[in-house]
Amino acid sequence: MPRLEEAKEGSRAVFFVDAAHFVLGAFLGYVWCFTRIFIPSPSGRQRFNVLGAINAITHEFVSVTNDTYITASSVCELLWKLANLNLSIPITVVLDNARYQRCRAVESFAAFLGIELLFLPSYSPNLNLIERLWKFVKQQCLYSKYYPTFDLFKHSILCCLSSTHTLHKSKLDSLLTLRFQTFQKLSSEHHLLAFPLPESDAKSHLMAA
Repeated sequence: MPRLEEAKEGSRAVFFVDAAHFVLGAFLGYVWCFTRIFIPSPSGRQRFNVLGAINAITHEFVSVTNDTYITASSVCELLWKLANLNLSIPITVVLDNARYQRCRAVESFAAFLGIELLFLPSYSPNLNLIERLWKFVKQQCLYSKYYPTFDLFKHSILCCLSSTHTLHKSKLDSLLTLRFQTFQKLSSEHHLLAFPLPESDAKSHLMAA
């Protein structure tokens, strides 16, 4: 939150980073009909990977894409692109603990570029703003849509992502608000209910409490 407050004041740029793996397949929506309808679906499971960074304030989107795998090199390439935006303010990148992100190569390269890495707690996608963008893209480009070729599939996704702060700006402004689901006070009893532990760990947890 302190970093986001600085971003609101214009003294820092905060980017939320994550990877999405879009698979060319059937993404069903809802169809109400009294007769059976056959909907075409592509065969195979070709995957389009997007490692993206979205500005928490302006919703500007920067990405690295490929058809293979997201690796530490992909993350370094994305950090290089962020550094080359030539912003005159410090940059903070908020990201999860994926192995290809939280590794020595990425941390060293970020330090070289002068970019701060802020890692989220484990299993907290609700704190990563870009997760809402991925959901929006799926609704716009995948659900109830059929693409006869992989190239058309990729083109649709890229067009949607390139319009985050233009064509889709009004929708995303209401979706990408800086309001996050958090838990301020949590008793040990609630903690056990929310995050079940093995019996041995649960006993030691209670003894410690």
